Amino acid sequence: MNQKRTFFTVLVLMALIGILTAVLRHTISGTPFFPGQSTSVWLVEARVDFEATGGPVTASLSLPGLKTPGFALYEEQAASPGYGFSILEENDNRRAEWTKREATGEQSLYYSAHLVESDQDNSSDVGKPAGENRNVAWEAAQELAAKEVLDRARETSSSPQSLTRELIKLLNSPASNQNTALLRSDNVDQAELVMNLLGREGIATRSVMGLYLEDARRRQTLTPMIEIHTGREWLLVNPQTGEVGIPANLLLWHRGGVSVLDVSGGGKSQVAFSMIKQTVPAAQLAKAQNSGSIFSRLGVHGLPIEEQSMFKFLLLLPLGAAVVVFMRVMIGLKTSGTFMPILIALAFLQTSLVPGLISFISVVAMGLALRSYLSRLNLLLVARIATLIVLVIFIISALSIIGYHLGYSTGMTITFFPMIIIAWTIERMSILWEEEGSQEVLIQGGGSLVVAVLAYLIMQTQLLNHLTFNFPELNLVLLALILAMGQYTGYKLTELRRFRAMDEL
Repeated sequence: MNQKRTFFTVLVLMALIGILTAVLRHTISGTPFFPGQSTSVWLVEARVDFEATGGPVTASLSLPGLKTPGFALYEEQAASPGYGFSILEENDNRRAEWTKREATGEQSLYYSAHLVESDQDNSSDVGKPAGENRNVAWEAAQELAAKEVLDRARETSSSPQSLTRELIKLLNSPASNQNTALLRSDNVDQAELVMNLLGREGIATRSVMGLYLEDARRRQTLTPMIEIHTGREWLLVNPQTGEVGIPANLLLWHRGGVSVLDVSGGGKSQVAFSMIKQTVPAAQLAKAQNSGSIFSRLGVHGLPIEEQSMFKFLLLLPLGAAVVVFMRVMIGLKTSGTFMPILIALAFLQTSLVPGLISFISVVAMGLALRSYLSRLNLLLVARIATLIVLVIFIISALSIIGYHLGYSTGMTITFFPMIIIAWTIERMSILWEEEGSQEVLIQGGGSLVVAVLAYLIMQTQLLNHLTFNFPELNLVLLALILAMGQYTGYKLTELRRFRAMDEL
């Protein structure tokens, strides 16, 4: 009893390991459990235009981080014929740099990024309050105006966040007084003005450039934003509306006081953005995002395509084996061997069901007829089997040629059947015919075809096909199920009628 309990405990643990590993693969790599799932991806393109003066050219464009709040970058590329291109990283800042020895006239450079919406915290980073150094030299009148504006905002605020909000309200007020008008006289934009005022209060600030993502928009520009430090974290603030936080459709493209675009060797430079929302298969996205993860290295996706195609069919074998065990142990259906129905089901996946059945029945029927003739020659077993293999090859070749001329490729696909297995099956059926009669041949042959058809129907299911290939660890669950059925010693379904009289006693 203890041994049986240990056995089933091991089976439960085996199944749990398979399920938990699959869940972990889904959580870490994002591989979907269901086929056909798709993910929305933003394709953002930055176009840099300038006029080159005829000498060496260096163009540098600020790039978003690999992970920004609300988005994750999984692919990027540049289109710049004749230019060298590099991505430079320094102090968490990323910049694209194009270089060319000599350029003249109008130039256009392109950078595109594929971004997927992520579940990251949609707020700014929690960092040290080291903002930009803003030493503003104001005239005496502007100094007095700034002090009075700050005094008014301070009276109705209690935190850096509320102070920023009140300042923006005062600057946006239609009944703007002389103080705010004087502060605006230097033609500075509102984002810079708010940062200058907050700097006088000792509040750390940073300039930010954001890009609002809207499907199928062209020639968009970056929107100036500011970040303030509350003493614990950085918060993004819209200097025009006072809105706090990062909107769901805002991509933080640039941070810090450095310029967004620098062009050396050219003039009249500008950058514009176009964007489009696309839908890509979730499995493809997971593969691209996790090419270096442990699940990618341990999975079959890192193999060449030819090997992947082979494993796609190989990993279906446990499904077929489970069907064979269930039909033989639980149902009581007789088959010609254990592995043969699985091979037939795999061949049906290549030929489709009806042509595969016709091909298989044709080859076996012809083989049995030839085996009946060979039995009269009193050949030794080894010679008889070898002769049968050669004849089976001739039969399949003939079917292939005939099928090709008739416009069918089924005969060519029949070569997926292992020749020795077919020959040995024909030999076993012929011996069974001699010993048990034609009825037993029909029972076992028909049982093999029934099991093969059921295995084919299960293995061609899109969901199971997807799970076995992308989550091979789930085969541990099938293994546990097969082992559990191997312990069954009760009545088979086909035996219930046979032993019904015993139950009535």
